[in-house]
Amino acid sequence: MPIKKALWTPSRERIDRTQMHDFAERMSDRYGVAPGWEAVRKWSVDARESFWSELLEFAEVKPHTGADRVFDGGGMLDGKWFSGMRLNYAEHMLRFDDDRIAIHAEGESGDPRRISYRALRTEVARFATALRAAGVGQDDRVVGFMPNLPEAVIAMLAAASLGAAWSSCSPDFGINGVLDRFGQIEPAVLVTADGYFYNGKTFDSLDRVGQIVGQLSSVRRVVVVPFVRDHPDVSVMPHATTWDEFVARGESSAAPAELSFASVPFDHPLFIMYSSGTTGMPKCIVHGHGGTLLQHMKELMLHCDLRRDDAILYFTTCGWMMWNWLVSGLGVGATVVLYEGSPAYPRINRLWEMIERTPVTVFGTSPKYIAACQKGNLSPKAKYDLSKLRCVLSTGSPLSDEQFEWIYEHVDDDLQLSSIAGGTDIISCFMLGNPILPVYAGEIQCRGLAMDVHAYDDDGNPVIGEKGELVCASPFPSRPIHFWNDPENAKYRSAYYEHIDGVWRHGDLVEITEHGGVIVYGRSDATLNPGGIRIGTAEIYRVVEAMEEIVDSIVVAKRVEGDVDVCLFVVLRERARLDEQLIDKIKKSIADGATKRHVPRHICQVTAIPHTISGKKVELAVTRVIHGEEVKNRDALANPESLEQFAGIV
Repeated sequence: MPIKKALWTPSRERIDRTQMHDFAERMSDRYGVAPGWEAVRKWSVDARESFWSELLEFAEVKPHTGADRVFDGGGMLDGKWFSGMRLNYAEHMLRFDDDRIAIHAEGESGDPRRISYRALRTEVARFATALRAAGVGQDDRVVGFMPNLPEAVIAMLAAASLGAAWSSCSPDFGINGVLDRFGQIEPAVLVTADGYFYNGKTFDSLDRVGQIVGQLSSVRRVVVVPFVRDHPDVSVMPHATTWDEFVARGESSAAPAELSFASVPFDHPLFIMYSSGTTGMPKCIVHGHGGTLLQHMKELMLHCDLRRDDAILYFTTCGWMMWNWLVSGLGVGATVVLYEGSPAYPRINRLWEMIERTPVTVFGTSPKYIAACQKGNLSPKAKYDLSKLRCVLSTGSPLSDEQFEWIYEHVDDDLQLSSIAGGTDIISCFMLGNPILPVYAGEIQCRGLAMDVHAYDDDGNPVIGEKGELVCASPFPSRPIHFWNDPENAKYRSAYYEHIDGVWRHGDLVEITEHGGVIVYGRSDATLNPGGIRIGTAEIYRVVEAMEEIVDSIVVAKRVEGDVDVCLFVVLRERARLDEQLIDKIKKSIADGATKRHVPRHICQVTAIPHTISGKKVELAVTRVIHGEEVKNRDALANPESLEQFAGIV
């Protein structure tokens, strides 16, 4: 394989200014760690207990009580981190008390709201007082069915300050999708907005919320944020009140609001996240205060070099783990930038305009948005001042080589482009960016510090330069503390540990490159095996979705006698036709860009590709449909109606 040329290499001066460099220097002084990234990474894996203790100090996390032991020596599933330590995630998020902007929020109207750190502390204290007056305590759950508004952040931090667990869904979830999630965890309080805006349209939420609450007997209070109207009618729901009324009632029935923080164990429940739910009832994945806090501080401070002077925008909804990750930017003291609405309304350049105006220094997005900008012939640097932007993040699916190159040609040739990957399961990343390393097209820069990540071959051996199963072979603090209602850990064990005993198997097909980067080839459970050759779906997407005629695509395997046929479904641009000429072009592009073995047996046109609400293609659901099998929990999809067209198509 030819040696790749780096698209970007940080200057020595830039490296020396990073927190990653500062941390490495400290480890060299204290532990004699040799210079160079690989030496630091290897030390962080081999000396995990020392690493996480040092990270606690470096991030200035101040626990209420120290730990008896950093790690109790248990295994991946049952080992305990920082036993005896008590702390509070929200306390670290709210440790700053000044007039710097904590939250910059805006939506499709473009009218911004700005909340200082001092004002944020006040608003969290007031909402926490109201929750306490409503009887919410450490054993309760508070949930949000919310647009990406400051009130979602305030409610989450207030719940966390009391020791209650927080969980959220975005308001575009269907009723059954919400009930499949919240119904399992029995929340005490539901926070919602009266509606939301998307692509210039207004959507009402109250009717759906009324139906949801009618089936959630555990809910004692419904708190409604006026968003699409000034005075929403909340009388249609029992136990409902507006946000201001809820806060006022709390203040009238309690002492004046003061910010206080429940002292909870390191692994006390903080967030409840959900698996996609496209193959069965969503799994309720519980993450703790300490593990979430330490992992997020590591990734934001060291891998993204986020600081107080920065502004970080990640385009996300409250139903995706990237929202939780974004909000943790408060723990660094940065400005967290929230955007609510369509990223392409009224034009595809909406977010770039916002990046210039805010200005944003760290921008997170998805390959889908980058592809839309690319195919819209956008060149943001030609129109906007992006001089403050120094890091672009992307997740949700692998970035193609062409998308890497587009960023450096049309955004800026001197920035850190970090494709990142991990997921809801660990509320963080296994592989991500690094401000002191080069960027290579099609590769994630590195494996995360203290994450014992490998690609395992079929015999369970780590391999370099070959495709293998993504595994993590040693314990890490941000693994789930448990699944909800899984007392024997049966679901938990089945999800990650049954395939390779004692090792976390994540379900991705990856390659660790010779220089330590990571290439993601797609989900290993959606891997194609025509003729026994293992093919990752991302290898085909990288080629197909770079073609100007194609807007979106999905590739799956159809079982045939003793083998599989590769089936490619494409959504075409307006006025494009899937004729023999285009089919031949697609096949030749795939053969040239991947291999002849990647060329699909069937290529069909469809009007839409099914995605989860967080934007991921649902290959397994399409596979079920083409085999005449039932797809459960369609409410987990953003566009479930799109599945119908795949029945009988091949």
